[in-house]
Amino acid sequence: MPHPATRTLSVSFRPRSVHCLLNAQPPNICLRRSPVKLPPITRDLALLITRIGLGIVFVAHGWQKFNTNGLDGTAQGFTQMGVPAPTLSAYYATAAELIAGVALIVGVLTPVAGVLLFLDMVGAFAFVHMSNGVFVANGGWELVVTLGLGALVIAAVGPGKFSLDRLIVKTPARETVNA
Repeated sequence: MPHPATRTLSVSFRPRSVHCLLNAQPPNICLRRSPVKLPPITRDLALLITRIGLGIVFVAHGWQKFNTNGLDGTAQGFTQMGVPAPTLSAYYATAAELIAGVALIVGVLTPVAGVLLFLDMVGAFAFVHMSNGVFVANGGWELVVTLGLGALVIAAVGPGKFSLDRLIVKTPARETVNA
């Protein structure tokens, strides 16, 4: 046995995800044991800020299609970009971005609004932006992917405490998962 003054301290650090994987623990157990503890209101404030930010961007784009370009101009632009059913697509994109964007802001029918906006962005990605690379300056897909995934996360996670959905449907607060 080495002298106490000459012992070395051995520290083993494994991220929680690796620990869970190696020990075959279910993800929900591992997430509950996360060392990061945030106040529960943090999640609700983050969802509120995200909903408002995404909603404003969607409403701005919908308003541009409706007011600046007009529905006919938007349909004509969609035709030039090769979007299938350009008139129907223009009406869908405009309505989804305006109506579902407002719904995100106030937090009403949030799962439906999030899915509609996600599908809108899937169409924008597939028919317009995918072939232009990543960067938005070149007509790329970074913005539509970011907006679409943000809308999908809101649809999946829910609107949070500060929403009309929460006021209308009195659901118990979800268990807070600190990750």
